[in-house]
Amino acid sequence: MAAITASMVAELRGKTDAPMMECKKALTEADGDMAKAEELLRVKLGTKAGKAASRVTAEGVVTCFIDGTVGALLEVNCETDFVTKNDSFLAMANTAAALIAKHNPADIAALSALPCSQDGYGPTLEDVRKGLIGKIGENMTFRRFKRFASGAKLASYLHGSRIGVVIEFEGDDTAAKDVAMHVAAMKPVALSSADVPADLVERERSVAAAKAAEAAAEAIAAGKPVQSDEIVAKRIEGGVQKYLKEVSLFNQPFVKNDKQTVEQMLKATGTTVKGFTLYVVGEGIEKRVDDFAAEVAAQVAAAKGAA
Repeated sequence: MAAITASMVAELRGKTDAPMMECKKALTEADGDMAKAEELLRVKLGTKAGKAASRVTAEGVVTCFIDGTVGALLEVNCETDFVTKNDSFLAMANTAAALIAKHNPADIAALSALPCSQDGYGPTLEDVRKGLIGKIGENMTFRRFKRFASGAKLASYLHGSRIGVVIEFEGDDTAAKDVAMHVAAMKPVALSSADVPADLVERERSVAAAKAAEAAAEAIAAGKPVQSDEIVAKRIEGGVQKYLKEVSLFNQPFVKNDKQTVEQMLKATGTTVKGFTLYVVGEGIEKRVDDFAAEVAAQVAAAKGAA
């Protein structure tokens, strides 16, 4: 029996993109014959992991893990909604969230390198991911995560598996849970108006200015008087302030009682929200849209050209 070295395993893994343990098993079965081991892996896993790496993963799940005042929120992506219901995929996502809370990895690469075994794959989370790609046949990626360990209490809410919220707070547990549900529904971008990112404020100011310019042009075309620069400036600023109230958590009408703001509800329950994190699956990822009719037409045209 040939000795299977770490360098041999690494070489085979580089050629096939297969999980480390699968490479070792194949080399053992092939008695150290690299070509035969590669063939064995092609038969068992195909080239799924390598080919899948270039495919867009805009579906997926958000999962959460909380243990006392330490927790994690994680988004794991895949290619189709079908895989989001796969038990192995969900197990990997939940395990990864727990690993983040317990080990505090610096980034996705550090998370992927953490020890993990599942479904016969391992010894790292990355090996599990690649193994499941080979098993299920879809690309899967760990997209983003946040770990919570400030000492504040934590409340979470998952809306299905596509929206996840974690609230950092002090005070009433029920109120905090209600705020988490509110955030999932209303999707604020900051706690207060002062916390709204400057680029979003400037974008809204530009929109308001463009609307004012359009209104002025319409007034001139209709032969009506144009508002003074001072009035226009006030209208623009009024639009910005309206926007800030709409997107800041504390100023939003509370979803369970729109007669009071979230801030008023929190004050009434003696609760202080120190921060929130909201993840929506696929947010910001450009999804591929296949035009089947156009694709068929292109193939027909290509066939006619070849003829």
